[in-house]
Amino acid sequence: MTNQQLYLAIGIPLIFNAGLVGLLLALMSAKFKAMEDRFDGIDQRFDDMKDLWRAELHRVEEVLDARLKHLEER
Repeated sequence: MTNQQLYLAIGIPLIFNAGLVGLLLALMSAKFKAMEDRFDGIDQRFDDMKDLWRAELHRVEEVLDARLKHLEER
C-alpha cells in the first residue's frame, strides 16, 4: 500500500465525517434559532399580559380611591 492510498483511505472518511458533523451543526443551529424566536414571541405575549394587568390594576385603584374619597366626604 502506497502513501497516497493510505492518505486516501484515511482522509476521505475524515472529510466525509467532518462534512456530516458540519451539516448536523448547521441544522441544529437552525432549529435552536427557530425555538429562540418562538420563545421570544411567548415572552412578548407575557409582557403584553403584564402591561394589561398593570393597566387594569391602575383602573381598579382609581375606582377604589374615588369610592374612598366619596365615603370620606360623607
